[in-house]
Amino acid sequence: MLLIRHGQSHFNVAFAATRIDPGIHDPELTAEGRRQAVAAAAELALLQSQGREIRRMISSPYTRALQTVTILAEALGIAEVTVDPLVRERAAFHCDVGASPALLKQRFPAYRFDHLDDPWWHDHIGHGTEESEEALARRATAFRAAMARDPDWPHVVVVTHWGFIRAMTGGYRSANCEIVPVSLAPA
Repeated sequence: MLLIRHGQSHFNVAFAATRIDPGIHDPELTAEGRRQAVAAAAELALLQSQGREIRRMISSPYTRALQTVTILAEALGIAEVTVDPLVRERAAFHCDVGASPALLKQRFPAYRFDHLDDPWWHDHIGHGTEESEEALARRATAFRAAMARDPDWPHVVVVTHWGFIRAMTGGYRSANCEIVPVSLAPA
């Protein structure tokens, strides 16, 4: 399975400059983030040309991830994209406040959102009750277990977030649009 962190978002730019939460809810990609996604699509196309078959994609419901997966899927001709809230970011900043399924459906009509709760994210940001690392680890464990039961897992790309990739890899800190291979094969 290949994990990909979404492209650079407006939150990433503001937070990198100040190290202060700028209060941006569900940010979009920057022009640089879109460029990063196009470059990741080219890297995935190269992997495919070398025999790495990609059959489907899974995305977090956050706008920055959906914009990234849209660029990737269109470039690679991947028709099947599943939106899965298990692969969302650990809720710690205002960027981790999501959009309602109805609004997401308006913005991304090609994808299904009817299976999402409203809210589908951890909705206590700013109230001193951010999502715990333990809760993130439980989500990653649940996702890993579900994917391990799927014989197609080696052919799946998951567009997700920095915190979720850390949880899936034991602490790896990925860059925007970095492709991170994860094996689910039994040891």
